[in-house]
Amino acid sequence: MQLFIDTNILLSFYALNQDDLAELSKLINAIDKQQITLLLTDQIIDEFNRNREQRIEGAIKSLRAQTFNPQFPQLCEDYPEIDSLRESLKQYEQAHISLTTKIMADIKAKNLKADRIIQSLFSLGKKLTNSNIMLDRARLRMGVGNPPGKNNSLGDAINWECLLDETLEGEDLYFITGDKDYCSALNDDEFSDFLLTEWYDKKQTKIYFYKRLSSFCKERFPEITLATARDKEFLIRDLVNSQSISQTQAAIAKLSYYTKFTAAQVNMIIAAAISNRQVVWSIEDNQVKSFLLSVVSNNKQYLDAASLATIEDLLN
Repeated sequence: MQLFIDTNILLSFYALNQDDLAELSKLINAIDKQQITLLLTDQIIDEFNRNREQRIEGAIKSLRAQTFNPQFPQLCEDYPEIDSLRESLKQYEQAHISLTTKIMADIKAKNLKADRIIQSLFSLGKKLTNSNIMLDRARLRMGVGNPPGKNNSLGDAINWECLLDETLEGEDLYFITGDKDYCSALNDDEFSDFLLTEWYDKKQTKIYFYKRLSSFCKERFPEITLATARDKEFLIRDLVNSQSISQTQAAIAKLSYYTKFTAAQVNMIIAAAISNRQVVWSIEDNQVKSFLLSVVSNNKQYLDAASLATIEDLLN
């Protein structure tokens, strides 16, 4: 089995809980036993390394913001509990500083659990050659307007050319990406018809397309039981990238099934609500407004003052 995992999927590992990361060791084991051939390119590795810190930054920002600095009125000084309360706050502050320091050290050392999983994938994967010929083909592809790719970026085109040129003959390809550049213009749950045709003409094999790693595992490796955290990530990404009111409503309809979100997920949702015009224009929709009100009311501690004020103003 030939498997290609796009960079956006790898970066989503930083949002996985510890149980899910532990489950991914089964995927590593399947690659190590050659049940799966993981296909890699220099472009994937470079793109991951470029975006790693940015992907982590949201969670660290939320962690650092979770500090308490309460002001006690003078009348509290007459009660012995004030000393106990101040000592508890001091212990919280010390533990918060210690936790942040240790996490920052592991981030710098690339020693987070997600880092170790990804490095194992990189070490076991089959590296496809990114030659000057591949680069020229990618430039030609972009020049004539053929997918995949956007904003004059060659990255997706380089990956596609490497896959076309160096994958094994006679074997289907399992392709996991959340990037819409590979999707059909009619239905982003389906692979691009142009790319499918190009692939079949050259390889005479099929591409099996997945937008989530959890979907791939559920269908092909059911022993790898990933929870729904990644599904939240991709639904939130659909909201962030929404290009119409109907897409916004569809994403929020699915997100409404969830009641708990991480600090990073909350900030992504609120950022989309503030900056994406499609989401802003949808706020009068009852389900959209109800969802955003719930996210804000249950997660104010994760939001900075400016974002909180802006979203509350929009909702009111």
